[in-house]
Amino acid sequence: MAYGKRAAARVIELREGDGRFADVPFTAAPAPGVWRPTPPAFQPFIDTWLARLRPLLLASPQQFRPGGPPALSSAAYAEDVQELKTMGVKTGSGRSAQQTETALFFSGNLVEQVQIAVRDHAVRHRLGIAETARLFAAVNAAATDAVVTAWDAKLHYGTWRPITAIRLADTDGNPATTADPAWEPLLLTPPHPDYVAGHTTVAAAVARALTGVLRTSHIDLYVPSEVTGTTRFYGSADDLNRDVVDARVWGGVHSRTADVVGCRAGTRVAAWALDHYFQPVAKDGTRPSLPTRAARQDSVADPECGDDTD
Repeated sequence: MAYGKRAAARVIELREGDGRFADVPFTAAPAPGVWRPTPPAFQPFIDTWLARLRPLLLASPQQFRPGGPPALSSAAYAEDVQELKTMGVKTGSGRSAQQTETALFFSGNLVEQVQIAVRDHAVRHRLGIAETARLFAAVNAAATDAVVTAWDAKLHYGTWRPITAIRLADTDGNPATTADPAWEPLLLTPPHPDYVAGHTTVAAAVARALTGVLRTSHIDLYVPSEVTGTTRFYGSADDLNRDVVDARVWGGVHSRTADVVGCRAGTRVAAWALDHYFQPVAKDGTRPSLPTRAARQDSVADPECGDDTD
């Protein structure tokens, strides 16, 4: 107990001045494509400090910042808007009952879902205390830096949410989009920008951390949802990523591009974290030289991000 308390105190000491709760303003003026508060509460951009928080493992918040979103005038942007209008609308959508349930399933506290699922995995597989600690460290450190990566992109690009994009489509300059001033999403829109999606970035980091630590693409997770009161089994990281990507589109709160790009970023964050911080240490305390990922015999292919999901 004393050792654990000293370790925790040291971690807290190391995190002093890390930027938590710092005043980080979002200064972009409202314009086509630019985020602004959304109905019904019209809250300001929350937790902007996450975009400048010193990561746990990464060198900087922007280390894995993705390229920008599609231009408003592009066909890719119009496709995103059209899919959201049809599949993410609150009433009269093209969703099946199963698709609606998926959107609701991943609409709650993702962090809580992950902790319960990983804890259950450790218990069922009878992992020892060191194995369990390593698993939680890898999953949560990667997930934390994925949050920072996602918020960095949100603050940097500041793109408007689907409800704004659809209601103001007559201002985007794209002839392939049409405005619907009364459009409402299935889920309430969180008060921060669309690109990239936090849910998919974090879920992908968790999935990649699990496949890396477990050295298998079979993650064997039972994920609960306090929203639907149900539990889903995920045997593969690909399936988990696919459902989270789809869920945020079907909930009407994120474009598919924001979901997929976030998923890719989260995967890269976790892969880098495992390469640099979770390698074996020799008995004398030294670390072997970092091998290339292609040369590593126990490497597992990065999970997919549902790029081709309709």
